[in-house]
Amino acid sequence: MKAVIVCVSVSHGNTLRVADAMAQPLGAGIVSPEEADPRELAAADLVGFGSGVFYGALHPRLTDFVRALPSRPRQDRPGAHAFVFASSGLPETPVMPFTRRLVRLLEGKGFDVAGTFACRALDTWAPFKLVGGLNRHRPDTDDLAAARAFAERLRDARRITR
Repeated sequence: MKAVIVCVSVSHGNTLRVADAMAQPLGAGIVSPEEADPRELAAADLVGFGSGVFYGALHPRLTDFVRALPSRPRQDRPGAHAFVFASSGLPETPVMPFTRRLVRLLEGKGFDVAGTFACRALDTWAPFKLVGGLNRHRPDTDDLAAARAFAERLRDARRITR
């Protein structure tokens, strides 16, 4: 089975580190939205979509890419699953659910979303920059181990092999 991760990591490489941790157990390739081939994604059994959080939302390059994907009826690929992941200076909360918007978009495109993952990461947005950033040493080894464990659960649930 095939897995692909579409990742936007622009500030400090945090989200790419999380994507790398997830890609290992999935045997997945990592591509940017500009490199992603919609036909390859359509043929994949599991597709991850992730970015850092900017002003309470995932990066526009990622959401614009998903909006541009063709919709497909679920019965065409009943095994097509997706997951969403993010790195953020602040935690995801019910008041500020930064992954929910992309989950809904993916479901509207015909994906079955198998789960979401978020971890804290270095954030140097305006006020945090003045003090050297928030979460300076994150994602740390525990965060990356949690990302790997999340991917392993997805793999085991979907029987994705290398």
